Amino acid sequence: MTVIQTARGPIAASALGRVLVHEHVFSNDLEYTLNYRPDFVEDQQIVEAARRLDAVKACGIDTIMDLTVLGLGRNVPSIVEVAKLTQVNIIVATGCYTIDDVPRPLAQVGPGLMFDRPDPLPDMFVRDIEEGIYGTQVKAAILKCAIDMPGLRPGVERVMRAVGNAHVRTGAPITVHTAARQEMGLVAQRVLKEEGVDLRDVIIGHCGDTTDIDYLMRLADEGSILAMDRFGMNTLLPLEKRVATIVELVGRGYVDRLTLSHDCFCWSDFFPSEEDRVRYFPEHSYCYIPQTAVPALLEAGITQDEVDTMQIVNPRRHFEDAARRFAGRARSSAAAAVEA
Repeated sequence: MTVIQTARGPIAASALGRVLVHEHVFSNDLEYTLNYRPDFVEDQQIVEAARRLDAVKACGIDTIMDLTVLGLGRNVPSIVEVAKLTQVNIIVATGCYTIDDVPRPLAQVGPGLMFDRPDPLPDMFVRDIEEGIYGTQVKAAILKCAIDMPGLRPGVERVMRAVGNAHVRTGAPITVHTAARQEMGLVAQRVLKEEGVDLRDVIIGHCGDTTDIDYLMRLADEGSILAMDRFGMNTLLPLEKRVATIVELVGRGYVDRLTLSHDCFCWSDFFPSEEDRVRYFPEHSYCYIPQTAVPALLEAGITQDEVDTMQIVNPRRHFEDAARRFAGRARSSAAAAVEA
């Protein structure tokens, strides 16, 4: 039985239920928020977050993967408090989000830098997975990195290779934020593969932002899962095109490589105010997929079994298969050591 860590502790993979694979609870610049956003009151936001998650639970969603990592304002103690108030399972990530430089405290720490020593990033990520996240009993279950329109900047590559290293050492599966229209998922696959990552253990994020079927098939043919994960961000790409892309991929035999999500959040200082969030993304909520996207997929010819594959089977398999492959590599390494 595969065990998956959540903000409330370990659960069986079979208990994941219906999963949103790319979400956030709180995503912010903590320094900015704590100094310049008096509308952020943590206790109130924790209660509001639990209310929003309970609403999606009532819509049939059982688990979210919270991909808020270093660089996005990760605050796991606050997630623990939210988890106490909601029935939704919250899977916590480790890793780092950057589209350019690594966070300032790490910029001069590493081989050939001012503080010349091994890169601390891989050990940081491994510790989050194996020992737990500082100040909590929570262990991360997934790794996260990013590459966006600027491409493979030095900081981006450093983080991505550190994530690949941590995956090889722990078996934790990976999710990558990508810029789909610039085909950055292919760059991420190349770098992670160079680090020894089995690309079947990788979810390529934000694939739903493009209608380029050939690009998406190239990613899927390497074994990775595609996250069609910005439902409700209809100003970036309307619902009809997102649905049509999924219908086309399912028709070509890729239903086992697709997952659904929103890239939503309960609080983010990306928007100057809640009014701005509602103005620019009025349909962006955790409930958009069960209430709007799934009915649209069904109307377009996707079957309920295929929806269940994308929402239940594929996320569970993402964890189970990564654990199985990691165990197999460990056995092979042990056997080789005995023979040597």
